[in-house]
Amino acid sequence: MRQYSPDLTPPWKKPKPVPEVPADPGLVVEEADTGFCGAVIRCEAGTVTLEDRFGKHRVFPLEPRGFLLEGRVVTLVRPSSAAPPRPTRTASGSVAVPGARARVARAGRIYVEGRHDAELVEKVWGDDLRIEGVVVEYLEGVDDLPAIVADFAPGPDARLGVLVDHLVPGSKESRIAASVTGEHALVVGHPYIDIWEAVKPSSLGIAAWPRVPRGQDWKTGVCRALGWPENTGAAWQRILGSVRSYKDLEPALLGRVEELIDFVTAGDG
Repeated sequence: MRQYSPDLTPPWKKPKPVPEVPADPGLVVEEADTGFCGAVIRCEAGTVTLEDRFGKHRVFPLEPRGFLLEGRVVTLVRPSSAAPPRPTRTASGSVAVPGARARVARAGRIYVEGRHDAELVEKVWGDDLRIEGVVVEYLEGVDDLPAIVADFAPGPDARLGVLVDHLVPGSKESRIAASVTGEHALVVGHPYIDIWEAVKPSSLGIAAWPRVPRGQDWKTGVCRALGWPENTGAAWQRILGSVRSYKDLEPALLGRVEELIDFVTAGDG
């Protein structure tokens, strides 16, 4: 008797085979059904996570013929575990060290002017600081800085770095900074009225930071001008949440923080 295949689909109606492509991190593809385009950031059993150019993440199933690569239909597959992992970077742009343990804290410290400053430094440079063993503490303003530095007693094995807001020539902050800067203590600053301004407006989706008239609380004035609720705590969480990496910060802040880390870590080895 003649043998028939159980698949009765005519050959001209069968879909042509498509290439299988490993979903390696960084591969840019388009999901066929939704048109969502992004880079692979994670591939787990049965799913792949894509990140678009705005930082939005979407998770899709690894279905046959489910993606477009350079306009061509492909089937994404889970990468071979034998493939060497691609290096990733920390939020500060440094090469990440997978599995690295935090170093025992140095005697040296970095002081920043307020809690918001400390939270921003932690979000962007936290991984680097833990590997280097650098602790960040915050002050409430700089008026008491001379007494704080004297009490800290910086030395060759305990360097002190300080980040100050609105450090411009002729200001009160610049005079205090000059009075405590020495061989083992370094005070640097950024030109912004508050650390909020060190976040790029484009990262927040605004054209520019508003000008607040003198005599008005700056943070409250910013909230008012932007049409945000006059809750500075909630406003800060909104600002901090928009920061994903060093790319969201102004260069005037980036350089100063890197300078302080280099200064403090040049002390005890």
